[in-house]
Amino acid sequence: MTPSEKILKTAIEENADVIGLSGLITPSLDEMVHVAREMERNGMKIPLLIGGATTSKKHTAVKISPQYSKPTIHVLDASKSVVVMSSLMDRIAYEDYVEEIAEEYEEVRNEYFETLQERTYVTLESARAMALNIDWTHFVPICPRRLGVTVFRNYDLSHLLKYIDWKPFFDVWQLRGKYPNRSFPKIFKDVEVGKEAKRVYNDAQTMLNDIIKCKLLRVNGVVGLFPAFSRGDDIVVFDENSQQVTGILYGLRQQAEKETSEPYLCLSDFVAPESGGKKDYIGMFAVSAGFGTKEICKRYETLHDDYNIIMAKALADRLAEAFAEELHEKVRKELWGYSSELLETTDLHKIKYQGIRPAPGYPSQPDHAEKCTIWKLMEVEKHTEICLTETLAMDPAASVTGLYFAHPKSSYFAVGKINKDQVVDYAARSNRTVENIEKNLGASLAYSI
Repeated sequence: MTPSEKILKTAIEENADVIGLSGLITPSLDEMVHVAREMERNGMKIPLLIGGATTSKKHTAVKISPQYSKPTIHVLDASKSVVVMSSLMDRIAYEDYVEEIAEEYEEVRNEYFETLQERTYVTLESARAMALNIDWTHFVPICPRRLGVTVFRNYDLSHLLKYIDWKPFFDVWQLRGKYPNRSFPKIFKDVEVGKEAKRVYNDAQTMLNDIIKCKLLRVNGVVGLFPAFSRGDDIVVFDENSQQVTGILYGLRQQAEKETSEPYLCLSDFVAPESGGKKDYIGMFAVSAGFGTKEICKRYETLHDDYNIIMAKALADRLAEAFAEELHEKVRKELWGYSSELLETTDLHKIKYQGIRPAPGYPSQPDHAEKCTIWKLMEVEKHTEICLTETLAMDPAASVTGLYFAHPKSSYFAVGKINKDQVVDYAARSNRTVENIEKNLGASLAYSI
């Protein structure tokens, strides 16, 4: 086998557009994983193609692709390489093609892990020992320009239009174009769904114009930026003036055993630790574009118009997500001010900026109870009228909440299944019962109760 050092060195010297690896014997599979890991370590950005008799799409998706953040694609045989290379070299088709592959491989990985008969887990102690190792000594957290709470009431809906991500809107109507016509507005060119997608989109524009002109929906939001530090798996928030602790955001850490040296992540990894004595910050937000949705729907209910009821709810959801997108940009560039990015809207939807905004109840922190801390720290209901129901759903439904992390290494991840030792530890830290945690995190338990 050709050593990875020689492969990467040659690719750099020759300014290669892609690197292709071919495996004919089983040991080649492990070497491919190593090459992908080395490409990531060296900061390479070119696509990696995988082929050969011993390879497969499943192995590429499960073992190799997670090691390299740039496109990693399995090529079934030499005849298929022309199509793959054409797509990768086409600047117009590149983004859609890469996105299609990424989603396909994510589905392959999910299916693979779901069908495993037995999944092994490391202890919480071991997972913590293998947490993400960030060099905090040489990192200087940026102090937000506007600490505390900033309220946005009756926000101008017209400002949100350019931030709307239309792909989830078409998903509501089960309209999905095929490559190369998957993204908006290319979906209109799709042979199978293009015509219907255009019709639904035009109807949406008509309703949107009516909503804005007649002010049928109200949009409220709030952003909070606070001093914070991490303490183990938790993030401690405190008051800038009194230095008193005002809240604790409890975190969950990955425990499913990994076959590589990847870290076992927890959201607290992205905030400077208490032991280092360095002041860091955490952000949070809650927004809604759903005020007025019930009234719109009631009007269509009297007409037995299910189509426009679905349309109104879908648009309210899109506007809420658009508001979350715009506020995050405002936070990065103005309120926190850690970025001077100049990105197009499509780049925002593809998360090409620094930082993340994970939401409670989602993969990075599946516990919806964390919303209560967000509501308390920002007095969300008082400032925005967004309420939490008994089941911790948000009302209006077209609402979004989450946390802001600014560190360059912060990334989205899925906690996955957790074991009993973490449940017990989490219950003790959050002053709740094990039974309560097991009830709230039933889908995340790696054991039966």
